[in-house]
Amino acid sequence: MKKIITFLLGYICLFFLHGSSGVGSDEESVSVMERDSVTLHTGVKTTQKYDVIWFFNKTCIARISGNLSYIPINVLCNIDNERFRDRMVLDHQTGSLTIMNITNTDSGEYNRVLLNSSGGSGTVISVTVNVFFIVDTDRGSVSVMEGDSVTLLTGIQTNQPEMIKWYFNGFQIAVITGDLSYTCTDVQCKDADERFRDRLKLDHQTVSLTIMNITNTDSGLYQLEINSRRGSISTFSTRIFIVVVSGVSAAERDEIKRKSVKEGESVTLYTGEIKNPNDLKMWYFNETLIAEITGDQSKICTDVRCEERFRDRLELDHQTGSLTITNTRTTDSGDYKLNITSGRFSIKRSFSVSVTADRTGIYAAVSAVLMFLVASAGLIYFCKCHSRRKYIKTQQSHQSNAVEDSSSNQSVEANTPHESSSNQTESEAASETLT
Repeated sequence: MKKIITFLLGYICLFFLHGSSGVGSDEESVSVMERDSVTLHTGVKTTQKYDVIWFFNKTCIARISGNLSYIPINVLCNIDNERFRDRMVLDHQTGSLTIMNITNTDSGEYNRVLLNSSGGSGTVISVTVNVFFIVDTDRGSVSVMEGDSVTLLTGIQTNQPEMIKWYFNGFQIAVITGDLSYTCTDVQCKDADERFRDRLKLDHQTVSLTIMNITNTDSGLYQLEINSRRGSISTFSTRIFIVVVSGVSAAERDEIKRKSVKEGESVTLYTGEIKNPNDLKMWYFNETLIAEITGDQSKICTDVRCEERFRDRLELDHQTGSLTITNTRTTDSGDYKLNITSGRFSIKRSFSVSVTADRTGIYAAVSAVLMFLVASAGLIYFCKCHSRRKYIKTQQSHQSNAVEDSSSNQSVEANTPHESSSNQTESEAASETLT
């Protein structure tokens, strides 16, 4: 009797699988990521009156009848259990099938056959498993520097009213429910509220999470959970991200992120350690894209304004993506930003560059002028002093001569009366003789 029932079930299942006429058959599809969990629903409340049989690419993988289930079914069909070992769960109440930790080899057609005394129905569900690029480990990890902004990329686009939750080391830090989102505003987020206050940003389209101005206390495990349902298919997705924030001293951080040079010198903005040279690295100056590099492919100054400002003065290191500005000018002063996209992470790093005018020539000229002025002043002072001394000496000489002349005149005047008296005496004597 059991063999007859098995034969009839097998025939009916084949009948549904090959889409024979007169049989109702629906088609649905879903696209998921590797390591997600996917639940394929039956749409019934109880299996007491149904036999539920599941097929993968027309091979029987599970059956439930009443309270009895088989994974895989070894009565109806004999299959190998290695593909879905310990990764399938059957709901005894509804017959729904859940595939956990799904892989790209699980992509294909899943057929659901419902049988009861009144007949049966079948549904074809097409499941596509996308392979997401993983960085470093299966969980995805990244090492960043304090002060960076880090975006945890989900690789999905959604417009559905799904339940999305973000956790940090087990604490809920952000939630999106339908069109509403909040980051650390309810009781569940209370423990993480102070840590991330005003530093979290959620993207409604991609549900990616950005942590701004990251600190070393933000190192840890971040987990994303997505619950969604479309039609008879519900999915539960999990993403794990490991973030390591390297702790460097404030002096070291300033040395890396703050550069001060003189006009005409070269300055290099370093990206730090790059594990994957094929990461996309984009450089911005005051929000204008000036350079980008991916592996051996690079572009510099595709913008007219950039070309005018940095003509032939930008150099990119193809190994690290570091940017060098040669023959700097004062107009190169400003904020430079580096955006690194690597697999499941996007890192933003800021740099400040200050270019001061080279005043060496001006200082030399000023010094020369000052020296000339000092020397001139000294010479003038010397000349004046010399002239003054000469004048004083001349005056003294004149005064001395005047004194001598005055003495001589006085002597002459003193001798003149005596001579006159003598002459008078001689005249008088002569007169007497004549007489």
